Amino acid sequence: ARKTKTADSRGPLYGIPVLIKDNIATLDKMNNTAGSFALVGAQPKEDSTIAAKLRKAGVIILGKANLSQWAYYRSVNTSSGWSAYGGQTKGAYLRDQDPSGSSSGSGVSSSIGLAWAALGTETFGSIISPSYVNNLVGIKPSVGLTSRYLVVPISEHQDTVGPMARTVKDAAYLLSAIAGADKNDNYTSAIPFKERLPDYVAACKEDGLSGKRIGVPRSWLPSQDTSPLLQAFEKALGILRSGNATIVDDFEIPGIEKIGKFTYPILGADMLTGVAHYFNNLKTNPHNITTLKQLQDFTQKFPKEEWPTRDTQRWQDAIDGGFDNTSPEFWSMYTEQLEFAGPQGILGALKNNSLDAIVLPSSMIISLPAIVGSPIITVPLGKQPDDWPESKNGFGNLIGDGPNLPFGIAFTGDLFSEEKLIEIAYAFEQKTKVRGTVQPLVKPKTELRDVVGTGS
Repeated sequence: ARKTKTADSRGPLYGIPVLIKDNIATLDKMNNTAGSFALVGAQPKEDSTIAAKLRKAGVIILGKANLSQWAYYRSVNTSSGWSAYGGQTKGAYLRDQDPSGSSSGSGVSSSIGLAWAALGTETFGSIISPSYVNNLVGIKPSVGLTSRYLVVPISEHQDTVGPMARTVKDAAYLLSAIAGADKNDNYTSAIPFKERLPDYVAACKEDGLSGKRIGVPRSWLPSQDTSPLLQAFEKALGILRSGNATIVDDFEIPGIEKIGKFTYPILGADMLTGVAHYFNNLKTNPHNITTLKQLQDFTQKFPKEEWPTRDTQRWQDAIDGGFDNTSPEFWSMYTEQLEFAGPQGILGALKNNSLDAIVLPSSMIISLPAIVGSPIITVPLGKQPDDWPESKNGFGNLIGDGPNLPFGIAFTGDLFSEEKLIEIAYAFEQKTKVRGTVQPLVKPKTELRDVVGTGS
């Protein structure tokens, strides 16, 4: 790779091309829009910490990947992968595929090789979901392992930045580049590794399953389900056992029945605070927006934002709630939900059953780790068969399920247990190598080497 201003020649990922989600700020000619015209032309004061870490590692930031607008926190009635600024992203594995979201463009671009890997963000499934439907490995890090400084926010309590890559080892390399403490994000002070971070790449060991205790909460699985996904999952449990892991089958997580009623009020209160903070800290704010209400007003008046076809109901609910995340009402709801998701939920289950990890189909694992901020890693598991019926997404413009649609298996663990989860995921990946058996319908025909440096 040629030397560029965006890549440090001393970095471990020198010359490696990466795309980043269009909510991670860079101090260059690229916009950071969250998919909205409200942020076109806006300028941050500096690189986000994530972008600065990528450059230090030698990464070439190829560009910004489209996303579900505002990281999927604007509308009740919209489609995954759509933003006013970026248009409609589609997946590559079936016609008009719903790419899932909100890290939709990151998932599609990484999966078909438009970059070595990509970065996404997750608040509630936005790395894991577009990773598994795009046949990828995705790591949702513990909240605080990666900085959110100058990342357009939804929730300071749940937002995290993580890698989406074609292999576990590639994801581990990218996680190593972006993890670490940051004085601009006080959540990173919770990182328990004071001297140095774990070597996530070294965790990619073929015997990573040996001695691990991995739990299966059966009550989360549909009873008497014989779908291809559940059949593949049961087969996967046998593969885990063959790697000398102990499967702890069927235990209770009582808190799962009690969460949910506060999810959107909590996220809305967080966004009221976070969006105002982001806009007020811009170097250039072309529309002088400083509050969520002003953002909603702009969105409803700007024709390309497609309102009211795509509503602003999430924002309206947050505004109508009447409180941000500094209020007593917020903290009452948040602490109650944290109790149900943590000690009575996934963290309690890990401790009470002496588990290294919990395993589930990727589509079923997202909610409790989102609330407590614990990590997840998803790995390709299979695909829907050729005779699987097509069905549309809720908005009606894309295919949400159908033949050849990939699905995944995911592992979650305690806070900051990424090293252990990578050991498990890598060993499983090496025993199965499913990704190569699921082929996209759409493949790029141009290689970077054919155009870089040719003047094309």
